[in-house]
Amino acid sequence: MMKCLHESFRGCEITDLDTPSLLVDLDVMERNISWMQQKAQRAGVNLRPHIKTHRTPDIAKKQLAAGAKGITVAKLGEGEVMAAEGIDDIFIANELAGDIKMDRLLALARKTTLAVGVDHPDHVKMLAETFDGESRPMEIMIDVDTGYHRTGVGSKEEILELAKLIRYRDSLKLRGIFTHDGNCYNATTISEVRSISQSSQNMMLEMAEFLRKEGIGVEEISIGSTPSLLVSEIMQGITEIRPGTYVFLDADQAGVIGTYEHCALSVLATVISCPAPDRIVLDAGTKALTFYFHRGNITSSPGFGLLKKRPTVYLKSLSEEHGMFTPPEDMAFRIGDKVEIIPNHACPTCNLYPVLYGVRNGQVQEEYKILARGMSK
Repeated sequence: MMKCLHESFRGCEITDLDTPSLLVDLDVMERNISWMQQKAQRAGVNLRPHIKTHRTPDIAKKQLAAGAKGITVAKLGEGEVMAAEGIDDIFIANELAGDIKMDRLLALARKTTLAVGVDHPDHVKMLAETFDGESRPMEIMIDVDTGYHRTGVGSKEEILELAKLIRYRDSLKLRGIFTHDGNCYNATTISEVRSISQSSQNMMLEMAEFLRKEGIGVEEISIGSTPSLLVSEIMQGITEIRPGTYVFLDADQAGVIGTYEHCALSVLATVISCPAPDRIVLDAGTKALTFYFHRGNITSSPGFGLLKKRPTVYLKSLSEEHGMFTPPEDMAFRIGDKVEIIPNHACPTCNLYPVLYGVRNGQVQEEYKILARGMSK
């Protein structure tokens, strides 16, 4: 115990860890990484995993070692962290704006292979002016709205305008087009998820074909979202997939596939109070688990996370420092007991911790630093 507190936690039992602590089952994570990589290979597409889920360079390197083409990030700060750790093929699947961002993007592009998203002529203008005179052009991916209605262009006229603007600027190079079919999270059935995915992919293929007929080359057709890629086929002509949450899965994604067996991430918490027969209180609240959950769709959850190995026992309420659940009749809890909670959504949960403990057979084998924690600028 003292060794674990003052030196490395490697080799310790998870019960020796203080709480709340973030854990990942290495066997399950490695199977998830392998499963998605094999799916990409069978479809003949590149896998460019989104690292906003884990924000951890060591895990990104595991994905790359398994065969991933490069990585996807949501924010420039995440890309800066990953590049500093030696990852040299990064796509920022987002729009950037402002002088500060342009200066940082230029510095990053001088260190690594980079692409960035656009959906408006103003983005093209800012990027072209920033990279004017550079030894290599900035690679651009046009963001296409295929139904999520967040960012992206939604018409052929808009995408053609952007593609022509990019083509006429020497400091820019059009790599391709990308989308995020996040509207699949609102589906209520597996068949609806598949329908959304198929519609999104069809639109992307049509947009690419339209640009090609206009004489504009489209090298990459990139699609994303874990739910759709868990249950849908990848259509011929798609060149790249960008799932993120698949690496861990979570209670949300378990709702899609109908099992919690593939959930690798958990939060270790301690029972700190048993004030009533129907109430057990943990030392993990919104600052340890996130308040995030969906309602009324395929990723909906009846609570704020669930007890690992007891998929019917959900946390019924959270405050900042406390989580509460009603114990099942066949389980007794005492103050000091430790339990694992599968979080509803892995991405914001990881962003709450500096360290992720890699566990195998109940023992800590790895300590991953979540170096891109809080890197949301």
